[in-house]
Parts: sequence; C-alpha cells; structure tokens
Amino acid sequence: MTSPEPAESRPQTRTQNRTQGRTAQTATLAEIAREAGVSAPTVSKVLNGRADVAPATRARVEDLLRAHGYRRRRAEATRSPLIDLVFHELESAWAMEVIRGVENVARDAGLSVVLSESAGRLTPGRTWADQVAARRPHGVVLVLSGLDASQRALLTSRSIPFVVMDPAGDPGADVPSIGATNWQGGLAATRHLVELGHRRIGAITGPSQMMCSRARIDGYRAALETAGLPVDPALIADGDFHHEAGYRRGLELLRRPDRPTAVFAGNDLQALGLYEAARELGLRIPEDLSVVGFDDLPVAPLVGPPLTTVRQPLTEMAEAAAKLVLDLGREEGTPAATRVELATSLVVRSSTGAPVAGS
Repeated sequence: MTSPEPAESRPQTRTQNRTQGRTAQTATLAEIAREAGVSAPTVSKVLNGRADVAPATRARVEDLLRAHGYRRRRAEATRSPLIDLVFHELESAWAMEVIRGVENVARDAGLSVVLSESAGRLTPGRTWADQVAARRPHGVVLVLSGLDASQRALLTSRSIPFVVMDPAGDPGADVPSIGATNWQGGLAATRHLVELGHRRIGAITGPSQMMCSRARIDGYRAALETAGLPVDPALIADGDFHHEAGYRRGLELLRRPDRPTAVFAGNDLQALGLYEAARELGLRIPEDLSVVGFDDLPVAPLVGPPLTTVRQPLTEMAEAAAKLVLDLGREEGTPAATRVELATSLVVRSSTGAPVAGS
C-alpha cells in the first residue's frame, strides 16, 4: 500500500499575487520536487529543517524554493510555542532590557523565548537559519542584526515572520522594523549642552556601520550647526558602544590641551567609561566636565553623579517588536504599520552643568 502523499505536495491551484503591481506564480512542492529530481518527502524534510538531507540536495531544493517564491501556507505550518530572539551581542544591561520586553509579550501569549547571539556579526550564520527552520517558532526578533537574501527566503518559505529591532543598517522597505528616534536624541543631548553654555562639545560615536550610531552623531552635528558652533572633527572620537571605548577615547579627548568641557558619549556604557577616564585625570563631573549618555539604562540614575542621558524606550521597543512579529504570523493579514520609531526623550540629572568661567 502506498503511503499518503504529504499535504504540502498535493496539487494546489497556482495563485497570482498582484499586491505590488506585479504577477508571481507559486509552485507546489510536488513541482519543486520534480524539478530538483528528488521526492516530495525530501523537499518536505528540507522545509522542516531535518538534518538527514545531503548538503548538495538541500542547496538545490533551497534554490528552487527561493526561485519559485514558495511560501508554506500558515495552516500547514505547525509552530512551536517559541519566539526566537537574536542579538548582535549579548553581554550588557542593554540586552537585559530587550529580553525583558520580549519576555513580557511571550509570557502573555503563552510562549517561551529562545536566545541566540551572532557573535558580533551583523547577520547570523547559515547554521542558525537552519536551526530556526527546524524549530518553527511563531516568529523571530533580530536585534541590531539583519538577514541576507537566502535567510529571508528560507524563513519566508516556512511562513516564519521576522522583525528587526534597532536595525544596524537600512533593513529594506519590505522588512518590518522597530526603531527609536536616534537623530532627535542626539540633537536633544547636544542642544542641552549648548544651552548650558558649552562651546567645546566632544562626542564618542558608536560603530560607523550601525544606523543608530550614525543618526545620533548626525543629531549632534545638527545641534552644533544650528547654534552656529563649528563641528571640530578632532573632538569626535570613534567608539563601539562599550565601556572600554568610553574610557580609552575619553582619555584621548580629555588629555587634549583644548579639551572639551562637555561630551556626548553616544550611549550609557561609554558614558560610564568616560566617568572613569575623568576620575583618573582628576576632573570633576559636572564641575570640570559635563557628560550625556544615551539609553537610560537602570544604572544611569545610580552612578555618582546620576547620569544625564537620552531615554531610549528599550523595553517598549522590544515589546512592540514581539507584538508585531506575532501579528505578522496571524491569519488576518499584514498589520497597517510595519516600520515604527518610538520617541526618545532627554532625562536631565546631575552629570551636566554650566561650564566653569574661563574654561
């Protein structure tokens, strides 16, 4: 007796998608199997992330799935009760705020969270994509990371929705994302220092390849230019959003004969490194040096002196990303807004003040 043909390979009516003014045809798994020269169950194994498929066969099937724009019907996609949360780097209080937000939404939906890290890479490795395909979660939230074309096609073909939170680069018009008003935050931080009377205002940037970092430093430049102050490249130091960079770059800036009287540190971790550099050089905050961070991590009001910073609503951003990815996975269709920026706000504490006369 012949075994029943898998549901995914049964003949289906070809459909036409005209949502963006173009026509696309979707092949059935049986047709893809014939074209690949394999059985329909083999194609199904590839779709389900099974390991018992030869690498060359897997690659050939994946290429055909991508070429045909195959997308598994959601009714056929049995999901695990999981949300995959992928970090560019998983090592700071910043990440804990994001985890808290995703966990809040997952808990309310009766789901668990799987954490993974791309070890500093802005795109997870291929092994990760295969593991996600095998897990079949309700969705994937990527933090400061993105997907290459083959990874996007792999998740799309399995009807696994994904959202990028705080994207490192431009994720593309068709990629759902949640961000913050980084440019406005950099502007507000620097304008605050200008209004206090500072004229030599330094900055420690984040990684140049990250969109949020570029937006913050652009806001810093805009505030200076609007105030009629020169943007001195010598007062802008390259950082990486880590404590050590704040310390090292802070020492370089503060040892200059024309040192800045205030510094926008790019994020809170670099601000704390800058605190350490100022203490080492015998400078008082805010009497000798005003400091502004970015993020408003839980530690910001606890350090001495409490840190003036730009609040980035990390937990709310993570909640919004998790809710969006679950909405995308529901049958009722695509949510109205898939590109969202949440507002930042300046939180003034004791690390900023007017410059000492004559400084």
